Amino acid sequence: MAKPAGIDAPFSPDDVDIIARDCLYQGFFRLEKVTLKHRLFEGGWSREFSREVHRRHDAVGVMLYDPEKDTVVLVEQIRAGALDDPLSPWKLECVAGLVDKDESPEEVARREALEEAGCDIKDLTFLHSYYPSPGACDERVSLYCGMVDSSELGGVHGLDEENEDIRVHVLPFQLAWELLGDGRLDNAMCLIGFHWLAANRASLRACR
Repeated sequence: MAKPAGIDAPFSPDDVDIIARDCLYQGFFRLEKVTLKHRLFEGGWSREFSREVHRRHDAVGVMLYDPEKDTVVLVEQIRAGALDDPLSPWKLECVAGLVDKDESPEEVARREALEEAGCDIKDLTFLHSYYPSPGACDERVSLYCGMVDSSELGGVHGLDEENEDIRVHVLPFQLAWELLGDGRLDNAMCLIGFHWLAANRASLRACR
């Protein structure tokens, strides 16, 4: 991967000495205790220390947008990580899912759009790849924008075997943007995806 212009990257994976990886828990996800040391900015090596790392599958998110109607398609479902949220543990989000073996991110985006929102993606544009929380989690997210026809979308979707109960919302862009500003869309995929869409919405509509 090329270095960003003007930013020096003096260290690489070779500058980390991983001494041990101990499994603390293994379920659908894995929790590890990693013991390591690393090179220091001012020279030499750090002391040996440990960190807990949540090891997850990589994920794919897709912002579904209908340029003809200027609407976005969001999904709402209960989220275990938000059970203590003072407003609600049900969250409005982009369609998203985990990457299975031998599956490309583009294939995940199209599969999840069909499973969670009942829609087919026409054109798919790559936006960003990022770590949501690299201080404690190894998950990397690939985020896309998918062009859709939202005229027939809505209802409740999801897979019974995965205990999914997902409600689909088709919202005018301006209303969704106001929800973002009010803090209702409080997850990284929505924040990143909507700011990209706000910057590119006019050109997407011009090409419809």
